[in-house]
Formats: sequence, structure tokens, C-alpha cells
Amino acid sequence: MTAADPIIDDLRDESAALDALVGPLPTQHWARPTPAPGWTIAHQIAHLLWTDRVALTSITDEPAFGELLTAASANPLSFVDEAAEKLAATPPEQLLVDWRSTRTRLHGALRTVPEGRKLLWFGPPMSAASMATARLMETWAHGLDIADALGVQVEPSARLRSIAHLGVRTRDFAFGVHGLTPPAEPFRVELTAPDRERWSWGPQDAAQRVTGAAADFCYLVTQRRPRAELDLVAVGPDATRWLEIAQAFAGPPGAGR
Repeated sequence: MTAADPIIDDLRDESAALDALVGPLPTQHWARPTPAPGWTIAHQIAHLLWTDRVALTSITDEPAFGELLTAASANPLSFVDEAAEKLAATPPEQLLVDWRSTRTRLHGALRTVPEGRKLLWFGPPMSAASMATARLMETWAHGLDIADALGVQVEPSARLRSIAHLGVRTRDFAFGVHGLTPPAEPFRVELTAPDRERWSWGPQDAAQRVTGAAADFCYLVTQRRPRAELDLVAVGPDATRWLEIAQAFAGPPGAGR
């Protein structure tokens, strides 16, 4: 077993949970708007399908992925949205078939990536474990958009641990993408997991801290819930600022909910 395998298992299970939500939907429901402006349920699944496809390409065909990078650099602000728009026009039943097939192939391919190999991506190259974590984060976050559109409550699970870890690891990225200098000292982050276990990162004696519910931290770093609604406490000015700008996803700062 590699370091990536448990995360790939979580990615598989998170994808299956979302599939169970959208699979039975009548065709007309796929056109239902989600909280992402201009995106329907079809757009959300189309985006996951497209991103799974390009992640698979990164593993299996680096020259082809290099061509994708070139295309993205020529149109960085709308490249991803245009791909989702195009795929969203696919009939829902075909979209489901393609997403199921592609994600299964991706999960299998991730398990074959040798330790030490870095996979090309639109940001810095990453390990298979990091790639699986990023796909888990996106699947969960876009699944929340779909659940919100359907009025369904998604129960938090232990799979959030990897998403919370990504949120912590992207602290400096969040400051940088906002044109701010990242804090020099580490923060202490202590989160209460869905099963009441305590998840923690950083030195115990850190002067600046973030505490609260793990689910709420994940809502925050994926920008799926407004800060005012979340059970999170920051100690220190930099920690407070972080909670205002945190984002675990690549790209320019998001508008959030």
C-alpha cells in the first residue's frame, strides 16, 4: 500500500456518494441551477468529469498534458469554465456513463504512480497522494453545490481529514494569491472531527491558532459557506486574516458564497 491508497479509497467513496445523489435524478433536474452562478447540476458533473480526464492525462500522457497547459495559459480565466460549458450539453445519461468510466480509470491509474514521481498540473507538480487529495476536495465541494441545489443535507465524514489537511497546507498560497506576504510563523490548527476526534496541525505552543469544527473549516477553505455561519475561532491577527481569504483550490481568489 502506498501513501496515496487510503486517499484514493476516500476519493472513490466520495465519488460514489455523489453518484448516488445524482444517478437517480430525472433528466430535467440536471438543468437545476446550483449556487455557482451560471452552473447547473450538469455543469458540476461536467466539471468533475473534465478534471478527472485531465488528471488521468497527466498520469498517462505527459506530452498531451503539456498541450493542455499551453492552451490553458492562453486563456487562463475561462479555460475551465468553457470546458464545463461544452460538456454540460451532453445528455445526462451519457455524462454519467463518461464520469463513472473516467473516474474509475483515474483511481486505478493513481494507484500505479510510483513513489517520488511528480505529476504535472496547472500549478506546481504534485504527488499521487496530493493529486488524489485535490480530486477529493473538488468532488466534495462540487457535490455540496449539487446537494444545496437539491435541498439535501450532506453528513460530514472522516473523508474530510484530507480536505482539512489541504486547507492547512494551502495557507501560504491563500496569502500569496491575494498579494499578501505569508506569515513567517506556523499556526496551530485544532479541529473537531465528525466523530469528535481531534485533528491538529502545527506546534502546540504557536501564538496564532484556529479552532473549530472540521466540517466548518472545510466549508471555509472550499468557500462553500460564508465565514459568519461557521464555528471557527481565530487567535491572532494573521490567523484572523487567513480565515477571511482561505482557499484550498488553485486559481485566482474566489468570490465565495
